[in-house]
Amino acid sequence: MIDIAPATPADLPDIHALIRALAEYEKLAAICTGTREALGEALFGAHPAADVLVARVDGAVAGFALFFPTFSTFLAQRGLWLEDLFVVPAMRGRGVGRALLAAVAGVARERRCGRLEWAVLDWNAPAIGFYEGLGATLMPEWRLARVTGERIARIAASSLR
Repeated sequence: MIDIAPATPADLPDIHALIRALAEYEKLAAICTGTREALGEALFGAHPAADVLVARVDGAVAGFALFFPTFSTFLAQRGLWLEDLFVVPAMRGRGVGRALLAAVAGVARERRCGRLEWAVLDWNAPAIGFYEGLGATLMPEWRLARVTGERIARIAASSLR
């Protein structure tokens, strides 16, 4: 039986370990530098930045979904951004990913969101097939833009000139 529940601070060690496993899977471990303490503050501190659902199969942690609110100016509606969805390799093919995505979609529906969006690495054929099989539309004409660290500071400083 798959059980999906909102994460609690007691789930923090499992969530952090799952994030590390996701980074390894995506070949991005070198940039996965967040500490358990920082994650705990971000998820369960005074101003939570995201929601997390944890999936368990027969009591064992099987995966997680982490998401946060967005807003569409075109729709004039809230949305949700699914930052991470990860299922432990030994638990794949048992409906855990589908259950997690269904639960996130349920939150989007409850919050009257006009969009539920996420990104997928272009080489991750299993995930792409999974998402398309659920009815998701890949947006090939869109590219993510990202600024991190010192570059954020440089851009911010450039507006002062």
